[in-house]
Amino acid sequence: MALACFVTFLSLAHLLSSMPLQCELLLPQIPDNTTASKLLGKWFYIAGASQFPFHLLEMVLIDNGYLDVNPTEQEQELLINQHVTVGDKCLSNNSTYLEVSINNATLIKYAKNQRTMGKLMNSGSEEIFLIQYQMHKEKNYAGLYLYARNQNMSKTQLEEFRDHAKCLGLREEEIIYAPWQKKELCQMKETKQTIPQARRPQLQY
Repeated sequence: MALACFVTFLSLAHLLSSMPLQCELLLPQIPDNTTASKLLGKWFYIAGASQFPFHLLEMVLIDNGYLDVNPTEQEQELLINQHVTVGDKCLSNNSTYLEVSINNATLIKYAKNQRTMGKLMNSGSEEIFLIQYQMHKEKNYAGLYLYARNQNMSKTQLEEFRDHAKCLGLREEEIIYAPWQKKELCQMKETKQTIPQARRPQLQY
């Protein structure tokens, strides 16, 4: 009897591990009139995944970091300040915007005269900020970033991130988790009462 139960358990475990991912359920988030306000504030950097080698190298160098999401004078546009600890330095970037409309939430990042666009994706928790992007060089490269309100992620939340990465075609070795072993050098400053005006850099072609 015990042997039969053990064989049954192994069979069920095999079936569960071989179940296909429900990738069709991993869709961009459809914002409502409360989405923008829920995104404001601090989001801890948890992990990143990318097919683009240079982005992978950047992720390996990051020990910890966070996003600071702020409103702008334009109601549907949020300014994202990115802060990361690399070695003994705090590096900051304020050239990223999140455009929140009724149909979608689009992230736009300007860097070195290049624009990268991403989507805010659905997740099982409002405590997760999941950004999916695609970058075109000589071919298309997929990428994924995971931020959260809390540094301590649940097993379910991490599994959701890994499943999403697999659905994008990202391999396990292309997922880099922030170690958070060093002191957080980038301290969050108090938010000013004045609303910053979004200023996009001019791209040169």
